[in-house]
Amino acid sequence: MSKTEKNPEIKAGQSIELLKALHILTRDGAMNQDSRRKLKQVYHLTQFIEPLIAEVRGKQDGRVSIVDHGAGKSYLGFILYDLYLKSQPEGALVAGVETRQALVDSSTALAVKLGFEKHMRFINLPVADTVAHPDLPETVDLVTALHACNTATDDAISFGLKKQAQFFALVPCCQAEIASELKRTKASMMHKTPLAELWRHPIHTREFGSQLTNVLRCLQLEAHGYQVTVTELVGWEHSMKNELIIAKKHQKSNPKAARQLQDLLESTGLEMMKERFFTPA
Repeated sequence: MSKTEKNPEIKAGQSIELLKALHILTRDGAMNQDSRRKLKQVYHLTQFIEPLIAEVRGKQDGRVSIVDHGAGKSYLGFILYDLYLKSQPEGALVAGVETRQALVDSSTALAVKLGFEKHMRFINLPVADTVAHPDLPETVDLVTALHACNTATDDAISFGLKKQAQFFALVPCCQAEIASELKRTKASMMHKTPLAELWRHPIHTREFGSQLTNVLRCLQLEAHGYQVTVTELVGWEHSMKNELIIAKKHQKSNPKAARQLQDLLESTGLEMMKERFFTPA
């Protein structure tokens, strides 16, 4: 009996060695309840990304470049390559950007072990420093960031805008920067607008700051001409951060969204954050 017959949840043609390396399968190829849940979560995320890859490849004779920021162990990049690119690898590039050298080294070794090394590369740099990296193309097709902490998601957006990305797929993680700025200006804003009640209490400051950060990110992408869809990653019970932002480039710019972004920053006392959210393309 093959591993896929033994574990019908596994998609046909998927690398069993990869699933073992990602601890989705045990060493003997078995799957427990926890690993079934993990595999379901992975497939749920990739089902949103698969059509983006297919659209790019359809336009570009199979060529596609994906850069995953805050890659960690690069399981997202490995799964995407294994499921959707390895059968027709020519013109494919999947790059993982990660600040921890040990994880970059282990991902590089795994790519070699699986025979993926020609089309996968791993870069040890902060997200903000990757735009000019020589191993990355001048333009990229898809930018992903899965639970990239704090401002790393914003840096991934900035990277994608400068690289003229066709698509973004982002699952933001902890976001403290906006909440800190809301806290700093809270006293003055309480005198200016009743909206400040939304973040008057510390727990609301944190939660509203997180929500507001993602709203600002969506407006930023829309201002740059992207069509944005926000959905929930169901089944991610282990994490409160389960918001998925999908953005598709469909026009040069959107002045209305840019005005709304500016108005929102002003009405929440976040004028100091304008430089972050008005990233030049």
